[in-house]
Amino acid sequence: MITDTDSFRIEIAMGIPEDLPPKRALDPSVDHAPSRPLSLDPASYKLAIENALRYFPEEWHSELSMEFAEELDAFGHIYMHRFRPRYPMSARPIDEYPCNTKEAAAIMLMIQNNLDPEVAQYPHELITYGGNGSVFQNWGQYLLTMKLLSNMTEDQTLVMYSGHPLGLFPSNPGSPRVIVTNGMMIPNHSTQDDYEYHNAIGVTQYGQMTAGSYMYIGPQGIVHGTTITLMNAARMYLGKSPEDNLGGVLFVTSGLGGMSGAQAKAAVITGAVGIIADTSRHAVEKRYNQGWLTEMSDDVAFVVDRAKRAVADREAVSIGFVGNIVDLLESLENANVVPDLCSDQTSLHNPWLGGYTPRGLSYDEAEEMISSDPDQFRSLVRGTLVEHGAVIKRLSQRGMRFWDYGNAFLLEASRAGADVGVDGNFLYPSYVEDIMGPICFDYGFGPYRWVCSSGNEADLRATDQIAMEVLNEQLQDAPSQIRGQILDNIRWISEAEQHQLVVGSKARILYADGEGRRLMAQRFNEAVSSGRITAPVILGRDHHDVSGTDSPYRETSNIRDGSRFTADMAVQNFVGDAVRGATWVSLHNGGGVGWGEVMNGGFGMVLDGTEHAALRADSMLQWDVDNGVARRAWARNEGAIWAIDRAQTNDPRLKVTRPTTVNPDILDSLMEGRK
Repeated sequence: MITDTDSFRIEIAMGIPEDLPPKRALDPSVDHAPSRPLSLDPASYKLAIENALRYFPEEWHSELSMEFAEELDAFGHIYMHRFRPRYPMSARPIDEYPCNTKEAAAIMLMIQNNLDPEVAQYPHELITYGGNGSVFQNWGQYLLTMKLLSNMTEDQTLVMYSGHPLGLFPSNPGSPRVIVTNGMMIPNHSTQDDYEYHNAIGVTQYGQMTAGSYMYIGPQGIVHGTTITLMNAARMYLGKSPEDNLGGVLFVTSGLGGMSGAQAKAAVITGAVGIIADTSRHAVEKRYNQGWLTEMSDDVAFVVDRAKRAVADREAVSIGFVGNIVDLLESLENANVVPDLCSDQTSLHNPWLGGYTPRGLSYDEAEEMISSDPDQFRSLVRGTLVEHGAVIKRLSQRGMRFWDYGNAFLLEASRAGADVGVDGNFLYPSYVEDIMGPICFDYGFGPYRWVCSSGNEADLRATDQIAMEVLNEQLQDAPSQIRGQILDNIRWISEAEQHQLVVGSKARILYADGEGRRLMAQRFNEAVSSGRITAPVILGRDHHDVSGTDSPYRETSNIRDGSRFTADMAVQNFVGDAVRGATWVSLHNGGGVGWGEVMNGGFGMVLDGTEHAALRADSMLQWDVDNGVARRAWARNEGAIWAIDRAQTNDPRLKVTRPTTVNPDILDSLMEGRK
C-alpha cells in the first residue's frame, strides 16, 4: 500500500511530471502577490515566453505558450501555477525526504518551510516575505531543484542562479552541497527598472535575505532582534534600566508581513503597548489568528482610545489597526496621544510593487492600480511619504522618538521630498546606527538560528536547554562590555517556549556572539551524536548580521570610515563560509533596503553528530563572526576593537590589522593650512 509519504517521495524524485498536469485556478484561501506592471516590448515579451518554455518538453509548448502569456499579461510574471505541487507544502521530518545524503534532505526541508502557507507571505507565487522576496521564480524551478537534491551525492554541488537550478556539478564531501546566488547584476544594471525587466523575462529574482537562501523561520526570525531593539531604545531614549519592562510605553509602527509581523509579538514580550498598522486585512487577521496580535480593529477612534487605556493600565498588548499608518499617526496627534517610540516596517525596499500603500486607497485598490496605472500609483506613494514624514516630525517635536527600521523608509521618503533630511544627514537614526550596531554587531552578537530537523518539540526544548547552559557558562566570567547582552539572551531563551514563537519548522533564534555560537554548535552536535536530540540540527542565521551584509542604510550604517558603500565584507563572508565547511551558502543583491542598495549573504550548516561536522562548524562560525568584527574594528568602532582584541587573545592564530587612533588636532591643523 502506497502511503502519503511514499507518494510525496515519488513526486519529489520525478521533478517535472511525465504527463502535462491539468491547469489550476488560483486558490482563494491564500493571499496572492499583487500583479506587477508589465512594460515589455514585443521582442522581450517573446523572450519571456521562450525562457519559460525551455523547462518543458517541446510537445507541451503550444499549449503552455498561451497559458504563460495569460500569466504574463495578468500578473506581470510567469509563475507556472499549473505545476504547483498537489501535496501539502510544509517542513516535514527529515526522514521523509528521498535523498542520498541527509544534507540534501535538510535543504529540501528548509525550502518547503519557506513556501509553507503558514509561513510565506504569497506562497503560491513562491514569495516568502517582503512583497517580492522569492525562493524561486516559478514552480518549474522548484520541481527541478527538489529532484536534483533528491539525487545528489556527497560528491556533487548544486548550483543555483537566481532560483534556476543550473545543475549538479562534481565536487567533494568538503564542498558546499548548494551554492546560491540571487540577483547578481553588472553594477550599472542594478536599478529598480532593471530588476522589473529582468525578473519579468525570467532571468533573475530578488531573494531578499533568507527567502532565496532557504533560511527563513517565520516572524520569530526577527522577533528577538525587534525585542532587543525595543528594550535598548527604551533604555537609550526613555531612561529605562535593564531590569525594567516597558509597561506604560506606547510603541507605534506599521507592517504585519513576514518580517514586520514580529513587531506585535515583541511589543507584548517587552511589556509595551503596541499599535501596528497594516492596510492588508489578510495580514492583520493572519497575525491575530496566530496569536501574535492581542486585538485588531479597523476603527481608528477605537484603537486610539484602547491604546490610551492600555498605557494608563500598563497593559502588555498589541493592537492591529487595519488601515493606513499616516491616518493612525494623525489620529493620535489629534487626540493628544504622543507615542513614546515609533518606527516603520512597511516594505519600502519595494515601494512601487505594493510595499507601501498610499492614503485614500484600500489594499485591494492599491493592488489594482499598481498594474493599471503605475505612474499614478507612484505619485500617490510619494505624496503619502511626504505626509508620513510631516506627522513624524510634528510628533517628534512633542517628544516621540523615531528610528528607521532598515526598510529604506528615510531613503524613499527623502527621495519623495519629505522633510526627513537627506542621505548622509537624516533627521532620524537607523536602528542599526544608534542601537543594534554599537550594542550588538560591534561585539559580534547577531541573529543565530537553528532548526530541529526531526520536527519534534522535545528536540527543540533540548536545544533551548543547551543554549541556556552555554549562556550561563558565558555569564560566569562575562566582561562588563557584554554582560548585558548575555543577560538579555538568557531572559529571551528562558521565555521563548511560553511565547509560542514557532510558525512552521521547529526553530529558534538567539542573538549570540561568536563564542556562544561555537559552543552551542558543539553541544548541539554532541547531543545529536548521543541521541539526546533525535535528528540533525540545521544551523544558520539571518543575513542581517555582524558580517553577512554590506548595507549603508542598515547593517553597516554605523561604519564611518567612508567604506559603507563597499561590499567586500559580504562577498568575503560568502566565500569564507564556503571554504570552511558550510553545507550551503548564498550571496544576494538586495535585501531589506532594496535592489541595488545592499549586498548580503548567508549559510546553512547541518550538524549530524559526526566529528567532521563539529570541525566544520567551529571553523566556519569563527570566521562568520570575526570577519565582520574585524571590519568594524578597522573602521575604528571602539566596541569592535575591544571584541577583536579579545578574540585574538582567545585564539593566537587570529592576527588582525589594528587601526591606530589619529589625533584630531593634527587633521584640524592640516585643514586650516589648506584654507
